Amino acid sequence: MITSPGTLVSGLFISRLLNHTITKKLYLCAFIFSQKLYLISSMNFKISTIFIFFVMIATSCFEFSGKYSKLPPGYWRGELSLSPKNITPNPEAKPLPEKVGLKFDEVMEGQLPFVFEVKYTNDSLFYIEIINGEERIKVTDIQYGRDRRTAKDTILINFPEYDSYIHAVCESGVMEGEFVIKSKDNYRIPFTAKHGTNIRFTELKKTPAMDISGAWQTTFDQNTDKPWDAIGVFKQNGNQLTGTFKTETGDFRYLEGTVQDKKLYLSCFDGAHAYLFEAQIEPDSTIQGSFRSGLSEPSLWSAKRNPDFKLKDADSITKTKPGKETVHFNLPNPEGKNISPDNKEYQGKVKIIQVMGSWCPNCKDETKFLTDFLSKADTSKVAVIALSFERYKEVDKANEMLIKYKKALNVPYEIVLGGNSNKTEAGQKLDFLDELRAYPTMLILDKTNKIRKIHTGFSGPATDEFNKFRDEFGTFIEILLKE
Repeated sequence: MITSPGTLVSGLFISRLLNHTITKKLYLCAFIFSQKLYLISSMNFKISTIFIFFVMIATSCFEFSGKYSKLPPGYWRGELSLSPKNITPNPEAKPLPEKVGLKFDEVMEGQLPFVFEVKYTNDSLFYIEIINGEERIKVTDIQYGRDRRTAKDTILINFPEYDSYIHAVCESGVMEGEFVIKSKDNYRIPFTAKHGTNIRFTELKKTPAMDISGAWQTTFDQNTDKPWDAIGVFKQNGNQLTGTFKTETGDFRYLEGTVQDKKLYLSCFDGAHAYLFEAQIEPDSTIQGSFRSGLSEPSLWSAKRNPDFKLKDADSITKTKPGKETVHFNLPNPEGKNISPDNKEYQGKVKIIQVMGSWCPNCKDETKFLTDFLSKADTSKVAVIALSFERYKEVDKANEMLIKYKKALNVPYEIVLGGNSNKTEAGQKLDFLDELRAYPTMLILDKTNKIRKIHTGFSGPATDEFNKFRDEFGTFIEILLKE
């Protein structure tokens, strides 16, 4: 059977059209055009041959400017592989008993899922929103291109404030690549994403063994000689689970997951931290689980319901050394200007010294808090200076991170490099403290540079402590301003 030239052209033309995102009108036009072409080809082979030639040239040059020419818009399910996916040997190619009846979206141990949404501002410009419970993290530093070697689309999603990125190949609604933190040696986590779903862990809806909503006294690192306390605060709605863990040095930010029968799962990805919690509800109504932070080894944790359990007061954990109640330093900012609380522009002001790191999500929450505070405060009477301790030991690289961080968060106050993020080294620089226990640590100074309060860690907006801290902070600053 010989295919008519018109049919051939029709197929080629429509094939090219289907490779673009086009409207129904274009489909109709393509169909009408192909039918007319078929009639012409039936009458005269020479004429149809000429048509073939010109149509092929036209379609090869014609570029459809349909909407959303890059990534498909809408929800995507991402997944970070914290543990290698085990492949069960099956030389006989017979159905494996443990795989029979397994649903596509069954929970896989060691796989950290998260959801993000691709949104377009015009036909070709888009951004991404990473979703963790109530939080949406907008990411705009994105590069989309074409790898000439593989002839595949690629995407680079940058998190400049954390010096990290996702790099992936995109094809047919699927991404495959890796998540990389540049300041950590060879820190790479395999990454995949699939378009069209906002299901985080699983589509299964097994009846939960119990409702775990409420406060839970929690102990982490049970498998070590240095266990530490936390409070798990959860909100459950059917299978859906959200919440966080409050600690004496901060919180685990917005967690989201599911409860399936006796098992529960929670995760968070924010461009810096990759948290995965997997646990089981025991017959005695306690919870036993494991926790993964990125590529670190799993640590064990347990929890029991206890709404009365309290952590140490964040204002009482870190103290000054005897006789060292005032703060003095003189350090250059990334632009080379020396910054000191003794500088003329800070004299007579109440000062907040923020001990932080650009790599720290809790520090980011605190930075946003202080930025918002300054936008409403009388800056002729109060000021903020940040001392940052970075992972890069090279001064130039560390300062580059501070510039990126300040720009990304629109920070209105000075940030100076204090040194390396190692707590022992940082503590030596901060020799007026008994010990540096956490990033961030906030020092509140009066008008004479005397330390009046030290707040260890930061409980961010994911916790019920945030509003309470904001009110107490504002009240204390007002007291110092009146002195």
